[in-house]
Amino acid sequence: MNYTLNQLRIFVKVAQNQSITKASEELHLTQPAVSIQLKNFQDQFPIPLTEVVGRRLFLTEFGKEIAIVAEKALSEIHAINYKTLEYGGKLAGQLKIAVVSTGKYVMPYFLSGFMAEHSGVDLIMDVTNKASVIQNLENNEVDFALVSVLPKHLTVDRVELMENILYLVGSHDLGFARTKMDISTLAKAPLIFRENGSATRMAMENYLNSKNITVSKKMALTSNEAVKQAVVAGLGYSIMPLIGIKNELMNDSLKIYSLPGLPIKTNWNLIWMPSKRFSPVAMAFLKYLGEEKKNIIKSKFDWFTQYTESL
Repeated sequence: MNYTLNQLRIFVKVAQNQSITKASEELHLTQPAVSIQLKNFQDQFPIPLTEVVGRRLFLTEFGKEIAIVAEKALSEIHAINYKTLEYGGKLAGQLKIAVVSTGKYVMPYFLSGFMAEHSGVDLIMDVTNKASVIQNLENNEVDFALVSVLPKHLTVDRVELMENILYLVGSHDLGFARTKMDISTLAKAPLIFRENGSATRMAMENYLNSKNITVSKKMALTSNEAVKQAVVAGLGYSIMPLIGIKNELMNDSLKIYSLPGLPIKTNWNLIWMPSKRFSPVAMAFLKYLGEEKKNIIKSKFDWFTQYTESL
């Protein structure tokens, strides 16, 4: 056996995704490069690690066993690197955060300074839907989670980061945009929702229910970015977080509409389980937020404050 660490990393990533394409994207490698290294790794075993069924890649039972061992081996190698840095007086380890999809416009700004200060820290940030974020938290797979609506079934500790403000937006190209927007007009307009389980969808549905609005035409899309592009294209209106539409407002491809009961205001919360035993890295990050949160909001989100005050 003469496999390399790089082959182990590639095999583990392919095993996690059950896809060479997705593995190559996450590893920032070409598909042929991943395929070649996977073949070189496979050539060292007399038993197949993977199989293709119906054009889909699956791990064999043997492959699953090897993937478990490979993950453990890579974890131990990371531990060696972190211990070396720690003995050199540096903070070292992993910081794992699950973030709801709209939170990708927020969380990186609260991380960049911390990561710049601590080169020995590796960041693992999973941007996904709210249900997966909460599941990751419950399963102790992450240190923290970023949400705009607190889970009702969990007791969590939290740090409020900043406001999350949602407005009704539409494209200037929409026919309805040339008429005065009111509750009756909104009821007739096509509306674009996030998928079920999304906090943004929940906020939008609560608003419509509070105004007794029965939607005549609606569609659902699975990401904030997809909703934004659909609204820009003129497919309909949506209630969206201001934090994710800065460029579209500045270049005049989206317009905010005022209606009674809007905007909707919540908070971005970094949450964790009360029983969570923090690593030195997680503890250092919480300390960093306590010291730098106000400065980050002032320097990175000044446009957000100015825009909301101008409306």
